[in-house]
Amino acid sequence: MIRLSRMRAAAAALVLVLGATAGALAADTVRPEVGNPLKAAQALVKAGKGKEALAEVAKADAAANKTPYESFLIQQMRGSAALAAGDNDTAIKSFEGVLASGRVTGKEAQQMQEAVAVGYYKMKDYPKAAAAAQKYFKDGGSDPAMRTVLLQSYFLANDCAAVSRMLAEDNGHKASEEELQILRTCYSKGNDDAGYVAATERLLQSYPKKEYWTELLARVQRKPGFSDRLGVHVYKLRGATGNFTNANDYMELAQLAMQDGVPAEAKVILNKGYAAGVLGQGAEAARQKRLVDLVDKTLAESKKTRAQDEKDAQAAKTGDDLVKIGLEYVYEGEADKGLALIEQGIKKGGLKRPDDAKLRLGEAQLYAGKKNAAVTTLKTVKGTDGTADIARLWVLQART
Repeated sequence: MIRLSRMRAAAAALVLVLGATAGALAADTVRPEVGNPLKAAQALVKAGKGKEALAEVAKADAAANKTPYESFLIQQMRGSAALAAGDNDTAIKSFEGVLASGRVTGKEAQQMQEAVAVGYYKMKDYPKAAAAAQKYFKDGGSDPAMRTVLLQSYFLANDCAAVSRMLAEDNGHKASEEELQILRTCYSKGNDDAGYVAATERLLQSYPKKEYWTELLARVQRKPGFSDRLGVHVYKLRGATGNFTNANDYMELAQLAMQDGVPAEAKVILNKGYAAGVLGQGAEAARQKRLVDLVDKTLAESKKTRAQDEKDAQAAKTGDDLVKIGLEYVYEGEADKGLALIEQGIKKGGLKRPDDAKLRLGEAQLYAGKKNAAVTTLKTVKGTDGTADIARLWVLQART
């Protein structure tokens, strides 16, 4: 928010600069009929009496045969008086004229450029406010408050691309959480879902919070074309980002893992639920124990036939079974052996869903603590049915 007190302070500062300018240009002279009203205006501006100051400026302007220098001083003082009076339009026109004269440079010019930017902002001419603020920084200005003016001007002009460029982490500046929220709101106003998601992902990278994950995971499932079969991966991400809220979350994910044919993973999930004190309590404890018994039985049967299953998978024309067996080994604790089999299955080819296999490999690598390898793998997932979206979220989770 641009406060009026800031505008008045700027007016007073500009008046002081005026005196310095007049003294510096010794070759120029000011007649009493011009100088005396301007001195009176200067004192009135310092006292916060902008309207009265404008009246004195008008007296100076009424003098006949003004020199170019006198006209310059009148215009400069009019800008300061108008600023103090809250007359943004007059202040802008006056300061733009002074700046165009080339007589002011350095800090004095920056203060005027700041006044122009804030004036346009208060008049709700946001594109011109942004242009003036850009000029302020180009000329060497560094006031953090002007960064806010520029950002808000872009936002209120619905220029989300400009907001995004401004918030890019360059020159050692890290966008604040509030600034990234502004970017997200900008995309929301424009119904730009892709931009909104990208902004939320940027928020997560710098300010990882559970609520941002909650929103992203809900949005990814609503994305057109997102396959229902990927629900198990959404549940995994929920668990990894602290978004499991009750026993049913653990139960549902364990059952989905069983449906995927990976009982070892289901066992890992249930163990986490019991370790967290969520499972094994209350009226559902018996049902939960039945699922544990089923998982244990299925896993035991899988291990009995594992050697033959592995031979059959090696001899198969496609790599799907190698991927599945590799996953079992990973979640049983034999990560290196399991990951090698998954990679072998992907390389073998003929997969029913190649991107699913690469997604599962990336998840398994994350589980095994091989974060860098996982990120590399997940970046190769290109499926348009939601697999690439899930992979991108896993990469984001790995980096937060």
